[in-house]
Amino acid sequence: MKITNDTIEHIAKLSRLKLSESQKDTLTSEMGNIINYVDKLNELDTKGVEPKSQVIPLQNVFREDVVAESLDKDELLSNSACYDDGALKVPKVV
Repeated sequence: MKITNDTIEHIAKLSRLKLSESQKDTLTSEMGNIINYVDKLNELDTKGVEPKSQVIPLQNVFREDVVAESLDKDELLSNSACYDDGALKVPKVV
């Protein structure tokens, strides 16, 4: 794909950018170089290569779910400022 000043002007218009002529020339050259670099991927022989959805192999990073003894409810509630009948008291929200 050939990048021209018209292409840069169109992209600038879509991006709502005001570019000077020197900036347009610079971007035309730089974007052309980027497109040429990415275009090298078309030269690769990919026959027989299965598409991948993930490059890095995934593994389960979660720990096993182990049942353990929980803390005492009354002991936990004793750390709060205000509780009653086994529940925290909070200000009315609505």
